Amino acid sequence: MILDNILDLTEYGIATGLVDSEDRIYTINKLMELFSVDDISDEVLKAHEGVHFTQSEAEEKLSGILDEMLDYAYENGLMTEDSVTYRDLFDTKIMGCLVARPSEIRREFYRHYKNSPMEATDYFYKLSCDSNYIRRQRIKKDLKWQTDTKYGKLDITINLSKPEKDPKAIAAAKNAKQNAYPKCQLCAENEGYAGRLNHPARQNHRIIPVTIRNSDWYFQYSPYVYYNEHCIVFNSKHVPMKIERATFGKLLDFVSEFPHYFVGSNADLPIVGGSILSHDHFQGGHYTFAMERAQIEKEIVFKGFSDIKAGIVKWPMSVIRITGADKERLIELADKILKTWRGYTDEKAFVFAETDNELHNTITPIARRRGKDFELDLVLRNNITTEEHPLGVYHPHAKLHHIKKENIGLIEVMGLAVLPARLKGEMAELKDTLIKNGDLYATETLASHAEWALEIKRKHADINESNVDDILREEIGKVFEEVLWDAGVYKCSADGREAFMRFINEVNK
Repeated sequence: MILDNILDLTEYGIATGLVDSEDRIYTINKLMELFSVDDISDEVLKAHEGVHFTQSEAEEKLSGILDEMLDYAYENGLMTEDSVTYRDLFDTKIMGCLVARPSEIRREFYRHYKNSPMEATDYFYKLSCDSNYIRRQRIKKDLKWQTDTKYGKLDITINLSKPEKDPKAIAAAKNAKQNAYPKCQLCAENEGYAGRLNHPARQNHRIIPVTIRNSDWYFQYSPYVYYNEHCIVFNSKHVPMKIERATFGKLLDFVSEFPHYFVGSNADLPIVGGSILSHDHFQGGHYTFAMERAQIEKEIVFKGFSDIKAGIVKWPMSVIRITGADKERLIELADKILKTWRGYTDEKAFVFAETDNELHNTITPIARRRGKDFELDLVLRNNITTEEHPLGVYHPHAKLHHIKKENIGLIEVMGLAVLPARLKGEMAELKDTLIKNGDLYATETLASHAEWALEIKRKHADINESNVDDILREEIGKVFEEVLWDAGVYKCSADGREAFMRFINEVNK
């Protein structure tokens, strides 16, 4: 069986373009070595003569081939435990046998780039999927839908593609030696790394060097692809996140090189930042979020920047959009807005630049091309906390935590809710209880959603099996709209816009 799997996986590599047909024998031998097999009969080889896969056939067969190989590895002592963590470590090692060396991938990428940036990213994204670095079969499990709101169609996803660690792996990782290599999951040293119990394997992972603002960075895709061609652009050095003048230049340089992509940065402070603040990085991709489609609700003019079109975006968070043909002029204005915001306090609006020697104001910036022009969306953020809101005043408030408690990072800011996997099971339980008109306090899980569910019942008296899924999705979307509202420094109200304009006037002083 394992020899059949080896031959089938080699054919997968050839069908997807990971393996050149001239490297067939070499690839078979590499896989035989990995599985401690030193012989293959003529009968087995002959049985596979004429076996060829199309791209789509190869994609469908991969998970089955790998599952059988992993079963064999465990049964023959090549894998310590038969669990998700150990299987992920070993199947990545398997796929690493099919992926070319980094230098070859980079040459091929830039060969395509000479024709067009889109051709290059198409090549690299397909490779990242075919290598199983992006696990297609798991991504398909994610639940995704859109919800209509007054701000446009918001994207909702319940992420199921990131596996939960099993108890044995967690215990083993706790007792394992603590390594400092790679320093984090974004470092360049991950490329080809074998992984360990508390760090994913990356033998099938490749990165592309890019130069932005005369500094060395790398470009890769996220293994969890929350949206189309979800990419990560990261500093070659392990340095902390920092929003500064150079950040705007780097973002705009990237969209100069890849004009079909947007790119943005998480904020650089806790609560309003992303999950990794220790390594400077951006996220981008080939996708149009609701915030990009949102219109300017109030045009504004910045003193000395009449050549830059500017306005406040109709969005639940506080967004200044600036657009122009000259990158350097956009950088200059963005830097002025950032520096003003860093030191800005407006007690009436509960905006404090600093309390107890802790800085609170920062910006989440997003760059894109708008036709021939460059565009920056600058989202004003503040991470102040109070006794009433210990996780943040401008953070999802407690009543929403049953759906979304995590930080509102770049992706959510733009209009895509990345919700925890627990919601799949919790919504299934709630759905059944609503249909049967059961006790909403019967379990701890149901009780956490009870107040929200009672409100849903008041709004939808005719809940039944045929409409309950649509109703729950619609209501989850409305919760996300509230989440964005909570995260906005200046609310979309008369008082909020008046306070927003006080800040604009401060920039213009």
